[in-house]
Amino acid sequence: MRQIVFDLETTGFRFEEGHRIVEIGAVELVHGAVTGRSFHTYVNPERDVPEGAFRVHGLSTEFLADKPAFAAPSVAPAFLDFVGDAQLIAHNGAAFDLPFLNAQLEAYGLRPLANDLLDTLIVARRKFPGAPASLDALCARFGIDTTVRARDGHGALLDSKLLAAVYIELTGGPQAGLDFGRAADEDGAGHGARRRARPRPAPLPSLVTPEEAAAHAAFVEAELGPDSLWARLAAVKSQAAE
Repeated sequence: MRQIVFDLETTGFRFEEGHRIVEIGAVELVHGAVTGRSFHTYVNPERDVPEGAFRVHGLSTEFLADKPAFAAPSVAPAFLDFVGDAQLIAHNGAAFDLPFLNAQLEAYGLRPLANDLLDTLIVARRKFPGAPASLDALCARFGIDTTVRARDGHGALLDSKLLAAVYIELTGGPQAGLDFGRAADEDGAGHGARRRARPRPAPLPSLVTPEEAAAHAAFVEAELGPDSLWARLAAVKSQAAE
């Protein structure tokens, strides 16, 4: 299963009041594990960034002035291609991120996203009723390092990475998404194929010390005798070595 964890930074909360996206960040999960693939872009909102929004994400009108506009090929179309038909994951995504993104997509003549959405804010509130459910609170609950966020503030890609870690914890921890049957073997067998065990190119060295080997041989000779299994195995090894 492919999922995309994403986050937006904007000039304000409501698209209909003239606010626009200034940053998009996303990371890919496959079978519940982070793959390392990500998407990130700053966006020229083609308007001024209010002081309140600047205090949150630190993206100024001047900084964004030379960035691509939302409809540029490297922004919205590229993000739609990155998402594909994956399930979306966002924190407060049902109330904010996805509606805001779709409103801007439609306003710019692009197709809105109809992908399934998992809202981690809703999941967290159900799992921990009455407890704080902000991204920072969940990171603290699960011991996820937010040092960079505390120092540098919000960022769409950083928040997506943090949210991916939170989502993994919310859904059972790092092992929950492992699928030992899905990888193909080296001959190209498909889903569910059983891998063939491969011998080591060279045997591992023995961990038995010379002193331990000598003590064992003395025990076999004195206590078990020449007809014991250990004695017969030693004789076979000795003949093979000759």
